[in-house]
Amino acid sequence: MTRGRLRIYLGAAPGVGKTFAMLNEGHRRAVRGTDVVVGFVATHDREGIRALLEGLERVPDRTPAGSGEFDLAALLTRAPQVALIDELAHENAPGMGHDKRWEDVDVVLAAGIDVVTTLNIEQLESLTDIVEQITGRVQLETIPDSVVRRADQIELVDMAPEALQRRLAHGNVYPGQPLDAELSNYFRIGNLTALRELTLLWLADRVDEGLQRYRSEHGIEDRWETRERVVVGLTGDSRDELIIRRAARIAARTTGGDLLAVHVAKWSGLSSAAPDALAQQRRLVETLGGTYHQLVGADVAATLLEFARAENATQLVLGDRPRNGLWRAIQPGVGQDVLRHSGEIDVHLVSQSENRSDSVSRQRFGNIGRDRTIAAFVLSIILPVLLTIVLTQTRTVINRQSDLLLFLLVIVVTALVGGLRPALAAAAMSFLLVNYWFIEPQYTFRIQDRNSVLAVVVFLLVAVLVSAVVDLASRRTREAAIATAEAETLSTVAGSVLRGDTALDAIFDRFREAFGITSIALLESDSEGGWSTLVSAGPEPPTGPSDGDLEVLVGQRYALVGRGLPAAPHQRRVFVGFAAQAAVAIEQQRLVTEAAVVVELEAADRLRTALLAALGHDLRTPLAAAKASVDSLRDYRVPWTEEQRADLLETADSSLDRLARLVDNLLDLSRLQAGVMPVLDEVVDLGEVIALALTEVDSLPIGRLAGPADDIAVKLPADLPDVQADTALLERVIANLLANAVRHSPPDKPPWLVAASRGETVELQVVDRGPGIALPDRDRVFAPFQRLGDTDNTSGVGLGLALSRGLAEAMGASISLEDTPGGGLTAVLLLRRAATSSVPPPGRRELTDPGTPA
Repeated sequence: MTRGRLRIYLGAAPGVGKTFAMLNEGHRRAVRGTDVVVGFVATHDREGIRALLEGLERVPDRTPAGSGEFDLAALLTRAPQVALIDELAHENAPGMGHDKRWEDVDVVLAAGIDVVTTLNIEQLESLTDIVEQITGRVQLETIPDSVVRRADQIELVDMAPEALQRRLAHGNVYPGQPLDAELSNYFRIGNLTALRELTLLWLADRVDEGLQRYRSEHGIEDRWETRERVVVGLTGDSRDELIIRRAARIAARTTGGDLLAVHVAKWSGLSSAAPDALAQQRRLVETLGGTYHQLVGADVAATLLEFARAENATQLVLGDRPRNGLWRAIQPGVGQDVLRHSGEIDVHLVSQSENRSDSVSRQRFGNIGRDRTIAAFVLSIILPVLLTIVLTQTRTVINRQSDLLLFLLVIVVTALVGGLRPALAAAAMSFLLVNYWFIEPQYTFRIQDRNSVLAVVVFLLVAVLVSAVVDLASRRTREAAIATAEAETLSTVAGSVLRGDTALDAIFDRFREAFGITSIALLESDSEGGWSTLVSAGPEPPTGPSDGDLEVLVGQRYALVGRGLPAAPHQRRVFVGFAAQAAVAIEQQRLVTEAAVVVELEAADRLRTALLAALGHDLRTPLAAAKASVDSLRDYRVPWTEEQRADLLETADSSLDRLARLVDNLLDLSRLQAGVMPVLDEVVDLGEVIALALTEVDSLPIGRLAGPADDIAVKLPADLPDVQADTALLERVIANLLANAVRHSPPDKPPWLVAASRGETVELQVVDRGPGIALPDRDRVFAPFQRLGDTDNTSGVGLGLALSRGLAEAMGASISLEDTPGGGLTAVLLLRRAATSSVPPPGRRELTDPGTPA
């Protein structure tokens, strides 16, 4: 019998619509004439699911112990073509034959029945520890990954976290159940986003497995790289954007792929790279997650390959412009040179159409190096000889004037290839051959005809002049190329300095890399005549002006010294410009440091001003109340009753307590700002600390308190682990957060406090249903003397949240603010789990409605 096919609808969390998708699939198949039966569906009292069940045949549920379960025997007896079975990872009730529902489904598949089912990502056995770390819950209903991987189809049912929260808040997932605590715990935005990403990553692995299986079935044996390091060569013209994006796609095909963009400025050969185009391409590379490098080298292909090998690159992407056969033979181009010498590096040549605007001022024959000079000298001998052989066979067809023009063409070609000296050699060789073979009398170096003498002399002069002009053009081209390379490099460095987005050490390292310098250092002289190193790059950098090959002084204070420099006179020009920019960068850094000090002083001044303004009222009010009460008690002329005396004493006592708390907060705030707050790192029972904090909140004179602290709903799991903190400081932090929540909660909706374990941390949430705080204003409430939107001066000077965050950070904890689903604000306190805490035993951590006090 053919085994049935398994289709799984996979979701990141409950409520994303897996059951809806499964039932809709059943309706589609039934319309096509397939025999579809609903084996089991958990409705959870949702009207939408009940409506979708209409029109589909159902197998009655078994009900042992009063709970609905899947009836395997009835389904096998019915034997449909397709069975819809919800909740694949469900744990069966005792007495059902199999412990897990997936075991029942395996029997159904073995009977040749196709199954459509549902599953949450948290129910995969391999992910339970990660899910517990994210959500704080241990998942009991799990399924082996191997069962899911054997499925014929897995389809993702996805929903944005915000949309899922709205569905929950509207009661579309669990109708009639209070979910305020769940919305702030399991179904919080961060948890849902993490579960969603986990689902996508797991499915990506599943897709990769399918691809590998496909390759195996089709006999594909070619090696596919699993990690790429892609180098892309840039020329600076407008077509490079295509190459960059192509290289980025190659690097992104595998996890962890790197993209490195390189522009080589040539010492010879006029560069057509525009600085603004290079800057734009650099921004594009960084936007795509790559890095930009600029090098200087005489041979572009060799420089690119050297860089690629140094970076352990796997692939090299270059542009390749179309060339005709003759020009490709004379100068094949950088791409072909790289391709010939790439070795183990894969080379991609991206075809590019020729753009005339990008090739303006490109000089093709300016790159006259040693090899070309030698080749030109060889040509100066071979070409005249070959031409002589050809012309001796065509004496009756070509006259003497044409002979001279052809020899002149040979000289021009030699000049274009090798410059002045090879061209002069070719001119001399041609002069001798013409005189010997073609001028009467032949086969001698004597000339009888005066016109022939004039023709030969003019020929020699023209040849010399043409050679000189071509050589001058070549030298001017090299000088322009050098200037262009210098300008490009200095422009890149200056841009980094002005933007302030690159550290000075990195700028020096980039300059050293670009010019092939062994080491470089910027030195500063002191008052005693010595030198100190400010910035350096490379091994064994110079420590004094006399330690390097080249020294550039910047004023009387700085010196740029380089070691291992190429012997070129233009290097000093580059160094002078770079030294000036480096000195400016140093001064800029010092100005930034001084500005930061000024900002701190301004902040301290503003703090003092705010303190004086706040204390002008908040110190005076309790002082005035306490003094008035004491003065009244000292006035023996007034016959105070015992009740009146007690009221006056209570007023004085509460006012003095308020002053004491204010002074304590001010002292603690000053200790925090000075970094001298004493913190005792110990193992703390969080439940006991919360009880102490509730007692403290109950004693506070909070003007808007709707009732005693007993009205605060508290839900702590029984297996809540201990935390690592300072007991006294933690109590104050929790009390401040609770007091702030009580102050802003409506009378009919008191705040609640929920705690849960999150792997190596413990999360404490203080949730209120107040007006909330807009996202741009959340950082402001942690500033001292800020009572955002609070004009009630009886509520204090606004130190509570500022002090709470400072105390939490001193203990190694953190405080953040989030929206409460449905309105309000949630303060999240993240604490370190104590190292001695035992791991909670497996079990479902379900939070009940916090609206009722625990």
